[in-house]
Amino acid sequence: MEGLVDLFSSAITSAMADVTIQTLESSYQPSNSSSGRARNRQRRRQDLIRYASFFSAIFSCLCAGTISCFSLYGHLFLERLKYTQTQVNTVALAGQISISLPFLLIGYLCDRNGPAFVSFLSAIFFGFGYILAAFTYKIGANGAHGHTRAQVQSIWVMVIAFIFIGVATTFMYLSSLTTCAKNFQKSKYRGFALSSPIAAYGLSGLWQSQVGSRLFYERTPEGGKGDVDVFKFFIFLAFILLIAGLTGSLLLKIVDGDDLIEEAAERIERSGLLENNESPRDGLDDYIINSNAINYEGVEVRREMNQKKGANFKKGCYLNKEAAAFFKDPTMWWFAAGFFLVSGPGDAFITNLGTIIGTLYPSYIDPSRLPTTAATHVSIVSITSTTARILFGTLADIFSPTPGFKPDIQKFSASSSINPRFSLSNFYISRMTLLLIPAILLSAGQVFLAAGFAQNHAENFWIVSGSIGFGYGALFTLSPLIVSIVWGVENFGTNWGLIAMTTAASATAWDLIYSKFYEAGTKAPSNFNNGEEDVICHGKACYMATFWAMACTVWIGCALWLWAWKGRGGWSSRGVSL
Repeated sequence: MEGLVDLFSSAITSAMADVTIQTLESSYQPSNSSSGRARNRQRRRQDLIRYASFFSAIFSCLCAGTISCFSLYGHLFLERLKYTQTQVNTVALAGQISISLPFLLIGYLCDRNGPAFVSFLSAIFFGFGYILAAFTYKIGANGAHGHTRAQVQSIWVMVIAFIFIGVATTFMYLSSLTTCAKNFQKSKYRGFALSSPIAAYGLSGLWQSQVGSRLFYERTPEGGKGDVDVFKFFIFLAFILLIAGLTGSLLLKIVDGDDLIEEAAERIERSGLLENNESPRDGLDDYIINSNAINYEGVEVRREMNQKKGANFKKGCYLNKEAAAFFKDPTMWWFAAGFFLVSGPGDAFITNLGTIIGTLYPSYIDPSRLPTTAATHVSIVSITSTTARILFGTLADIFSPTPGFKPDIQKFSASSSINPRFSLSNFYISRMTLLLIPAILLSAGQVFLAAGFAQNHAENFWIVSGSIGFGYGALFTLSPLIVSIVWGVENFGTNWGLIAMTTAASATAWDLIYSKFYEAGTKAPSNFNNGEEDVICHGKACYMATFWAMACTVWIGCALWLWAWKGRGGWSSRGVSL
């Protein structure tokens, strides 16, 4: 009897246990399901933010390149404001220099304060700059500067306006580029995501020039289309750029920014950049402890503020370590030097395109009878450059290795991309190979011109403008992409800002070199017309030495890139997959 009781009680106990387990399982199942739905909602929300930021970045870059419209109204500064050519060049140079010089500082702001804040600054700077320029032009054109003092004041006010415009251009461009670099760093389409705003920036001057010439124009006495109405055009630019900047301040957001910082922390601690067993985490703990000791009342608001300050402290500490790794890396200096040598000649060619075409025929040939024009080749450069930006960004996504990470290979780089996870079968092209090919193509255009193949054959000049434009566009797509892979995206704005700054110095140097050889060419015997010296240079002597030198420096730049990639301590030996 007792055995039956024991058997019965054990059966009841077992049944109750089964019921309990089933109850627990059923109680946990809705929880797992709800957490899964929450994760899906979070993922969809992040994707929405990511793609909204992407399209906002493209819109911003489509509006940002307004400085390239200067040729549309520059001659009116001469005619209406009575500026001299030197004064007009001073205004243009103020805008160009203001784009290049603050690259590093603005990149730093993007990394530390976020792209939305920088986009907001671009709206303020653009709005102020173009409104100031518009009213300066309107007052000057109406008064025509009856005395010299008012004219001088007008010039310097216009210079200040274009300084604001130049700085705003970099604000808008870098905030857009930084957003795309950080939001798509793990995407297999990172090349396309980065090249799209760069291509949009190249197209901005084209559509704005068309709008200015077709919508905002003055009427001639006969009722036809005249020159662009500069005042209305500047007001239009101020309005559209204000909208673009404010839109970016709302939509340009970094998805998973905290994860980027945590990954950076792990890489820094693995890389051995911290000495004496120090860790940024230790500094963060001390910071939070001290903050809590001060705010011992335990007020929740203060605690949250302390946590936020602690997070900012941690972010700043990690980013500073990343910056230290970047500046200590010798391959960065090799890459930056190569970029200096390759980008400057392309920029100088675009700047001096009009005068180069004028040298292709003798002085007795009527310029109106030349088989080509500067406007045609400006369009060729713009089209080939934009095509190359999209094409090479896409090719990098299709044929280049997808960056990954392999701790046992990494020794130095604080944020390098290792152990490739390839996207296609067994055919791969390194991003460095993709960079070197258009650089060589760019130098081929320079050699074609320097060798005299276009002299007296301006119909062949499209080979020069097309190859240089194509190489130049690919250069400005692949270089920031390589920077984001080798040194990570946490400090992308700072890193790319430093390297991009070198273009301004290089282009200025080549502009001076070209002008010196051009002026020397005007004194050549072949340049004399009816026994009189012509101020306009004609013949190969005007450009030959300059473009041979440009081609040589491009080859040297390619050699420096090869050393950074394959040389001692280079990216290949570190396992960085490019």
